[in-house]
Amino acid sequence: MPQRNFLQYLVITAKGLAMGAADVVPGVSGGTIAFISGIYEELIETIHKLDFGIFKIWKKEGFLKAWNAYNLSFLLALFSGVFISIISLAKLITWLLAEYPVMVWSFFFGLVIASILYVGKQISRWRLSIVLALIIASVASYMITIADPVGSPDSLWFLFLAGFIAIIAMILPGISGAFILLLLGAYTGVIGIITQFGDGITTMDGSLLSEALGKLLIFGVGAIFGLKIFSNALNWMFKHHKDTTLAVLTGFMIGALNKIWPWKEVLQYRINHDGENIPFIERSILPQNFDGEPQIILAIAFALVGFLTIFLLELFANKKETGVNLDKS
Repeated sequence: MPQRNFLQYLVITAKGLAMGAADVVPGVSGGTIAFISGIYEELIETIHKLDFGIFKIWKKEGFLKAWNAYNLSFLLALFSGVFISIISLAKLITWLLAEYPVMVWSFFFGLVIASILYVGKQISRWRLSIVLALIIASVASYMITIADPVGSPDSLWFLFLAGFIAIIAMILPGISGAFILLLLGAYTGVIGIITQFGDGITTMDGSLLSEALGKLLIFGVGAIFGLKIFSNALNWMFKHHKDTTLAVLTGFMIGALNKIWPWKEVLQYRINHDGENIPFIERSILPQNFDGEPQIILAIAFALVGFLTIFLLELFANKKETGVNLDKS
């Protein structure tokens, strides 16, 4: 593993900050940021290498040797940035969703539209099986968006499941962990828990902090299990069935557009941990049927901003890849 100085680890933490910001927003993948910033392969390799062998090295050769052998300084620097970024942005996202829902969801909608194009165009050869995979994934994803949520975001088993599945975003460029949470109906709930954790720190409220920390630990344990299980499976799928995998990912995002459609009608509410009524089951409606100002012009503008965000990220990634290829030649 590469030897780095303190400044280089600070740069990795900065990349983690960018990944964390991406993972809070549905449509932008932390994996995409890792790919663009040149740390994706090292991240995957380090995750793959993590196993119980670390304790054997620790016992025989000491903690420092085990730490260096498993490149844990890299993971600590990176995930510190991810953690700080998520905690910092969660409160802002929560406030924006409460105050400007149409504009925020329009921005997310534009992000996902661009992500669909970004992932879909990586399919090298369109065949009948690829088209079928895309259609089946689209229909399955859409059916998930109109189904009743599988559980309350406050329940511990649901938090474990959400963490287990959402961690895919750390492995795959092109699909967002926040997007997965949206698909599960867990996005606002998890963001609320992270906001609660941040509030507990800033206000030094022990009960608030412990409650949020317990839920985040459950979510984190699910993520760790998912990371180890999915990393091997997804890498195998990309190596042996890349086009099919990309078609499934593209289909999931197409079907999930229903979930982030900016104009919704609330069919059922639930009570959150603060005793407040918040939307639980919603359905998409046309802007003219929206209960409130539809803000169509602003919605289009924010959707375009979201779309261009992915477009510019892709442009930067292509330039970086071209530069790497020129360096090798």
